Amino acid sequence: MYGKILVAFDGSEGSWRALRAAIGLARDQSAELWALSVEEHLPHYAAAIGEFEEARAEKNEYFRKLHGQAIELAESDGVRLQSAVLPGHAVQTIVRFASQGGFDLIVMGHSGYSGVWGAFLGTTTDKVSRHAPCSVLIVR
Repeated sequence: MYGKILVAFDGSEGSWRALRAAIGLARDQSAELWALSVEEHLPHYAAAIGEFEEARAEKNEYFRKLHGQAIELAESDGVRLQSAVLPGHAVQTIVRFASQGGFDLIVMGHSGYSGVWGAFLGTTTDKVSRHAPCSVLIVR
């Protein structure tokens, strides 16, 4: 049913639940599995180039460790997990990556790091589910 699965992965508890569900689906359906993290909130108008580079390096290190743990979890369940980290707006980046990659399913946690504004403006999960080019599984 699903040949290529994308899990949106920000390190929140919701995204870990989504990852576990995606690993199970990928294993059961012999599907290709990808984890995508989006580097948001990098400085747009940094006082110095060093400020931008420092913020990006910090996020890169965070996601490197996070993806390493995710890959280990998947491998322990017999699933190969490929991963990507891209800068940008989370919703736009996830939707574009899913579309360009020909994914059949996006798996996301019900809640992540959207914070208080997510309740008023709609969470990343809400927006991705409206604009995705494929089915979206929301894991609670």
